[in-house]
Amino acid sequence: MNPAEPPALDQVIHHPTRLTMMAFLAGCAEAEFAAVRAYCQVSDASVSRIATALEEAGYLKIRKGAVGRRPRTWLSLTQAGRKALKQHLAALQTIADAAEAAGAEAAGADAAEAHEPGG
Repeated sequence: MNPAEPPALDQVIHHPTRLTMMAFLAGCAEAEFAAVRAYCQVSDASVSRIATALEEAGYLKIRKGAVGRRPRTWLSLTQAGRKALKQHLAALQTIADAAEAAGAEAAGADAAEAHEPGG
């Protein structure tokens, strides 16, 4: 991999809290707003803002309803959201693998130089 041209990261997902929310939602068909808030450890306002941004990107579905007389909001990833998350994670893994390989190569070159006469 050319470090000057890393694989494309999805800028909609890349923020840590957005990535955390999407990863959490990838593990379930649907989650109640409060469960997402608790897992991500952010405020209601943050969950709402992030959910709206992800919904506008087509990655998240927001469903409103009620349990008894209490209003509830449920969040779920769309198929596009699941695909985008997989691609983003694959890009991150490609970057990590390339960096690890480059580090190992550099360490090997350093070791070879240290063993050369006069090195």
